[in-house]
Amino acid sequence: MSIEDRAKATAKNIEGKVQEAIGEVTGNPEDKVEGKEKQAEASLEHSVENVKDDVKKAID
Repeated sequence: MSIEDRAKATAKNIEGKVQEAIGEVTGNPEDKVEGKEKQAEASLEHSVENVKDDVKKAID
């Protein structure tokens, strides 16, 4: 598990949530979509880290 990678994914998730909220407030659908995309990317990155953890546990 890379704490740095997880921190980056968490930061991207927060950034996406903020951007989505800004899009909601301003009525900008592009910001909302981009925010949701960043959240999806962050979720994928967390999943990758989980797989890495599982593989490491299986090897150990």
